[in-house]
Amino acid sequence: MRRDVEIMTDANGNRLVRINTIRFKGKRGIDWDEVENYLRRFVGEIYEIADGNELVYIGGDFPDEYAHSNYTERLRGTVAKAKANASQGIPEMINIAGNRSSEENKKTKHKKEAQYGWYRYESRFALPIFGLDGNIERYNVFRATLLMRHASSGKVYLYDVTEIKKEPDILFGSEDLTQ
Repeated sequence: MRRDVEIMTDANGNRLVRINTIRFKGKRGIDWDEVENYLRRFVGEIYEIADGNELVYIGGDFPDEYAHSNYTERLRGTVAKAKANASQGIPEMINIAGNRSSEENKKTKHKKEAQYGWYRYESRFALPIFGLDGNIERYNVFRATLLMRHASSGKVYLYDVTEIKKEPDILFGSEDLTQ
């Protein structure tokens, strides 16, 4: 299945991932099992963070954690829809990730999976807002944290996408974004 996703630059020169399709819709809530099934296509893939040349692996635990984490279960409304649809741009969000911070692992349950701790990277994505005619009018921009675990194997695995926040007063028309 083709993904309609691209890395763009906003008017301030900052990179973001523009996702042109709203794949996961729902007035009553998101079908997170459907999101989990969609994310399974990325398991086993390896992506590179462009600014740090760091490789990020997608492990088998990622789809379940993304769709059913404590963070995800608390989401409602716009942010839930944003997280569900951001799943379409995971490779690109990894590619543009920046501002890494790290912390030690503090939970016994992650003793092996995150033996060397956790990394947090910032990333951004934009989702379309459609007009009554069905055409894209503009985009809402969101900031998110990519949570990655540094495993005992030395590899870094994407674990979840958290801390999703809509950037206030940042709406872009198609003409405001460049490749």
